[in-house]
Amino acid sequence: MSQTPWYHGVIYQIYPRSFYDTTGNGVGDLRGILEKLPYIASLGVDAVWISPFFKSPMKDFGYDVSDYCAPDPLFGTLDDVQAVIDRAHELGLKIMFDMVWAHTSDHHQWFVESRSNKNNDKSDWYIWRDAKPDGTAPNNWLSYFGGPAWTWDSRREQYYLHQFLTSQPQLNFWNTDVKNAAFDTARFWLDRGVDGFRLDVAHAYLVDKDLRDNPARTSGATSDIPSSNPMSRQVRLYNANISENMNIIRDIRVLMNEYDNRCALAEAGGEDSEAVAASYANGTDKLHLAYSFGLVGSPMTAPVVCNVIEKIESVIDQGRICNATSNHDFKRAVSRYTDNDIHHDAVARLNMALGLTLRGSYCLYQGEELGLPQAALSFDQLQDPYDKMLYPLHVGRDGCRTPMVWNHDKPHGGFTSSSAPWLPVPDAHRARAVDLQETQKNSTLNTYRHFLNFRKNSDILLSGSINIIHADDNMLVYERALDSKKIICAFNISDKENLYILNDDVILRDDLSHGVTQDGTNIAFAPYGAGIFESI
Repeated sequence: MSQTPWYHGVIYQIYPRSFYDTTGNGVGDLRGILEKLPYIASLGVDAVWISPFFKSPMKDFGYDVSDYCAPDPLFGTLDDVQAVIDRAHELGLKIMFDMVWAHTSDHHQWFVESRSNKNNDKSDWYIWRDAKPDGTAPNNWLSYFGGPAWTWDSRREQYYLHQFLTSQPQLNFWNTDVKNAAFDTARFWLDRGVDGFRLDVAHAYLVDKDLRDNPARTSGATSDIPSSNPMSRQVRLYNANISENMNIIRDIRVLMNEYDNRCALAEAGGEDSEAVAASYANGTDKLHLAYSFGLVGSPMTAPVVCNVIEKIESVIDQGRICNATSNHDFKRAVSRYTDNDIHHDAVARLNMALGLTLRGSYCLYQGEELGLPQAALSFDQLQDPYDKMLYPLHVGRDGCRTPMVWNHDKPHGGFTSSSAPWLPVPDAHRARAVDLQETQKNSTLNTYRHFLNFRKNSDILLSGSINIIHADDNMLVYERALDSKKIICAFNISDKENLYILNDDVILRDDLSHGVTQDGTNIAFAPYGAGIFESI
């Protein structure tokens, strides 16, 4: 995949803890990824993004890094990492690692030294501030995980900033030494052949130097944070997406340009997700790709999808969006369309056709190709601190992180030989295991393979424009066009039958569609039917 195809390729996301366990300890590992790389290559994707496997106390399951240049022994060794990189390249796959630079674990040696006193060499590597005269925190900022974003440390008799768990102190990227040290960790992996990075919380490397209070959200104003989280009551004006943060983004692009054909993909959210994401990938001095949260954190309805597409097209300019309908932080896509199992297969295929026909690149989250629904977990089964904090109103992270199902007739879906995987495998998932779907010609898995092959060989989908030609409460129809050729993509995002009149001179691709019949210009859609039409 050369530089340009990063902009329209498909990236398969692996959540290592839940992919495949080769050691029998109930947790997925690097050797598991190595063993299953041929399966990933067989899908027809272009690259693999691996969520963090670095050394960590696992308070946030790897997103609290204590050593950026060493794998956690739970997952394997440095030799295992190199084996994954090399095997992926043999199979024609690019490899992206998840880099978590906005914060570290409180076990990281940088923080251990920083908190030891106010005068050490790393005293300013994190954001420390004195208490207000009355002993309270420096400002009103809140943590994503609930409560103040400040924790008192008795060693320094100061507060330190953490935008997530108290055990995830915020690095101070205003300090050039911090930036250089972080970039050195990138070079460590780039020199070993890693092709790119997904940059966690890229919109919050820098926070306001003056630590000004965030304003309250006005009554009726929407937030991208669930209302059950008190952070939704603030506008994150000073602790995310400040203008100076783009300077760090430009420096990252300079770093990536030191190497050939590498890619930096930003997680860049905020008050206006699509506009924010576009700003991080606009121009050759910014990152190569960014993704918005519009299609991973919202109900999948026709108006929502239409709004996201239109907003992206209005702001993207010369940048490139990486689309996604699922990832490790949100309720699985098929369960955000409907919880009605009757339409499950149709929904899974509609989601596939929708995601793979959008303009830009696409992230395919593990299990999405199997049509896995969100797992319903009881409170005692939860592991994630965020899910626990917002229980029962928030269902997102643990329910989408349950293990992959490889064999329907083996314990725990063939994920592990352990009697207790770190999260349970739902019975409903076992019926969608890889071994079953491999043998079914028209399974969701094999339908994905066919569609991915079609996409990879379609200049229209890879390089064409996108234009919405119809949208209402149920139907969404858009055109992908290149030169004089076009593909019409029509979706009935509802549980009711619908009719649509299509006047374009196109013909239905039966092998790429489902629940659709064409009678001249009259198109009939079954619930959650999806039609792909090509120019005659």
